[in-house]
Amino acid sequence: MNPLLCEHRAGQSAADPAVESPVCHRMHYCSTRAGVQGRSFRDVLFSGYAADGGMFMPETIPSLSPETLLTWSRLSYQQLLCEICSLYIPEQEIPRRDLEGLISQALSSFSIPEAVRLVQLKDSLSILELFHGETLAFKDLAMSCTSQFLQYFLRKDGKRATILVGTSGDTGGSAIRSVLGLSEVDIVVVFPRRRITRVQERQMTTSIADNVHVFAADGTSDDIDVPLRKLFADPDLVLRHGLMSLNSVNWSRILVQLAHFLFAYLQLSMPQAKGDALPALEVLVPTGGAGNITAGYIMKLMGIPLRLVAMVNSNDIVHRTLQSGDFSMSDSVKQTLAPAIDIQDPYNMERVFWLLSGRDGAMVKSLMEEFQRTHKLTLPASLHQQVNNKLIYITGTYSCV
Repeated sequence: MNPLLCEHRAGQSAADPAVESPVCHRMHYCSTRAGVQGRSFRDVLFSGYAADGGMFMPETIPSLSPETLLTWSRLSYQQLLCEICSLYIPEQEIPRRDLEGLISQALSSFSIPEAVRLVQLKDSLSILELFHGETLAFKDLAMSCTSQFLQYFLRKDGKRATILVGTSGDTGGSAIRSVLGLSEVDIVVVFPRRRITRVQERQMTTSIADNVHVFAADGTSDDIDVPLRKLFADPDLVLRHGLMSLNSVNWSRILVQLAHFLFAYLQLSMPQAKGDALPALEVLVPTGGAGNITAGYIMKLMGIPLRLVAMVNSNDIVHRTLQSGDFSMSDSVKQTLAPAIDIQDPYNMERVFWLLSGRDGAMVKSLMEEFQRTHKLTLPASLHQQVNNKLIYITGTYSCV
């Protein structure tokens, strides 16, 4: 489970300007390491990492006007998700009516009709409940949609895919549930032995579906990511076996998570908006692989005034990165009461670095190759300043809310 805690700050205003102001009707995607450009949504959906080792990101980020936000504030979560996805998935790839049907089907298995629920705790503090999916993980929201997109293209093209997933806990069960029984898909999930909860392990190991294959491995989830990344680095192997990922390296996972932040903002802050002056919202985001906070920062670039707080446990690489620019792995991953965020390699930070560096692919390539080689990295002063200015952090000793 991974709720978002949200606090309205009436005295704050003005979001960071969007990376690109026009809304794009023909969206393309590029690698954070500058070696790949012009890819379609379908291309990145069926990819793991880009061929140059980077991660896919939209080449343009549309902005949302106050007028649009006011109109969207009357939408349900499902309707809002359709609007967000339509900005990044061109009509030529998935027509709007098909997109609406896929998202409706994805959310139909949730335990409440609205899929997510915003609950006021006290005063200005609210919580966005993201745990109403079948495995009780927030990842069910993005995973269910991504699997629908995947199935849509596979059936259209008459093809098959083999999904490779490494998990620190939540991702495996959620990924399995999202593709359970799909004839076009095989899924291979690897989890770290004795480092996840019994519930998480049973969610993965009790499936008897023919297309589900689950393995336990010695080491941590970060250790598991290493060979998986090497597999995705071999383009011939990827093509021959139809390999793809449902980890948050897959852009579709990040895309769906944009709606979490926008829905919370529209429900909590838009009622206080006066004209074009948008009040700010502070959002506390439990952070492991940093996919969710990446989505939050993209939403900020789209014009939503968010104050993003990364909540981590004693696996505090994100804390150290924000505090001092020290993006270095500790000697070992510490086991905590929140195994889903027991991560020392938050790979989505590469996307954050790319955005905050002004999309400097050459810089990101150099930095991330050094990190992969040495597991140690000190951010350049200019990049650290941007990271420190745009994100803040909270560290918990053992676990996170």
